[in-house]
Amino acid sequence: MRQYSAGSALTCEPVDQGLLNRGYRLCTTRGRYFLKHHFDPDTADPAAIARQHRATQRLADLGVPVAPPLACRDGRTVAVVGGHAYALHPWVDGRHRHGGQLTTGQCARLGALLGAVHACLEHVMPPKGRTRPAAGPHPVESADPAGTFALIDRLLAHVRRHRPPSAFDALARHRLLERRVLLKRHADRRPPPGGPVGWVHGDFHPYNLLYRGDVPAAIVDWDRLGVQPRAEEAVRAAAIFFLRPSGTLDLTKVRAYARAYRRAAGATSSELAAAVHRVWWERLNDFWMLRWHYERGDTRADSQFPAASALVVWWTREYGAVCEAFTR
Repeated sequence: MRQYSAGSALTCEPVDQGLLNRGYRLCTTRGRYFLKHHFDPDTADPAAIARQHRATQRLADLGVPVAPPLACRDGRTVAVVGGHAYALHPWVDGRHRHGGQLTTGQCARLGALLGAVHACLEHVMPPKGRTRPAAGPHPVESADPAGTFALIDRLLAHVRRHRPPSAFDALARHRLLERRVLLKRHADRRPPPGGPVGWVHGDFHPYNLLYRGDVPAAIVDWDRLGVQPRAEEAVRAAAIFFLRPSGTLDLTKVRAYARAYRRAAGATSSELAAAVHRVWWERLNDFWMLRWHYERGDTRADSQFPAASALVVWWTREYGAVCEAFTR
């Protein structure tokens, strides 16, 4: 701690929220801090972390609510100890708020905030062409239904082998069989490669945004900062913020959020419509929660599965209404 001029450590308590990183609330003789252990092997490269840190400092200079890390005396913001990467951030007093806790006006503010993040990243990050072979449509292909059908069969085999079956197993089996029918019915709607790309946060959801009262205080966890279709991040975020426990979206709040996002980011309605289609297709083909549960033995996402799996069915049925909420 002395190399950060942060005083001597008094207490260190784990922060229990978050799936892929480990964090600690650190109290010292000089104040309170957040010590982040970059634990996810996919995003724990020190050079990439340092790039994220430079980006958040530039965003802070533009007035975006972020919490840039502290630099040690030699100017570095990443400490590698025993092969593990760490960063020290100021502690931000605040709380996470789901879309159900936000008024319609606050939902508009949320959309404007994400739009501002995307617009500001275009100013502070390198041109997109330096990151990918060419700027333009995102080259990643959408999910192939053939692969998804094979995955469904593999997961169903996992479910059958689990004895005695649990309530989670029963729901998983029901959703897998249901999804197979939906995918067969809509297999001809596979979307083309994504729309215009730009720098994005990469993981914008309620646990990565802290509020102080009614005002966003800090966007945190920039581990997945990268070049992706911007509008798709806006749609994914809305599908998390405004997801109800029943597996539906609050479309009134989505509409306020999306209008504000389009204005702040300069995104068109057609761009949002294409993003809605790609994210819907992504959800139709995605089983990451079941893969964690059955293939990795990791149950941390189990509580999210009932609503998330129900959302796919509802979204397919209400596709037109969802698209309209994002585009008008």
